[in-house]
Amino acid sequence: MKKLAIIFASSFLIVAAAAMLFITPSGAGGSDTTLVVYKSPTCGCCVAWAEYMEKSGFDVELRDVDDLTAVKAKYGVGRNVSSCHTAVIGDYIIEGHVPAEDVTRLLAERPAVLGISVPGMPIGSPGMEQGDPANYQDYDVVTFDGRGQSELFRRVVQP
Repeated sequence: MKKLAIIFASSFLIVAAAAMLFITPSGAGGSDTTLVVYKSPTCGCCVAWAEYMEKSGFDVELRDVDDLTAVKAKYGVGRNVSSCHTAVIGDYIIEGHVPAEDVTRLLAERPAVLGISVPGMPIGSPGMEQGDPANYQDYDVVTFDGRGQSELFRRVVQP
């Protein structure tokens, strides 16, 4: 009987460990291939950014939420890096109108950060292309760690 219990327990642990390989990764908890975008139901620029990301080759899943503040708190997005939508891909948080090339670089380099952000909503960033391109703003893409620290990832200078 004791031997049977040990075999059962060992089998259970092996199956559980194998199952963990197929469950979403640690950290942010999203899929490595799908960008899950949390947004306000009425935000058009968030939809425009999601469409841009799809055209750039990402699988995108939109999730309308009434309380983005709670989403940002859950994922450790501080006010200093906050924007209008929060996305999750793999172990990373993507906050705001981040260019696709920066998300691709983040996933390739895998730095020890919580995520990247384009704070605010700069005119001319992906999803925020409106008005005369001569008025597009330069902006920063920053990394953030969930403890209020951020660093420059890339400076985007408009032509």
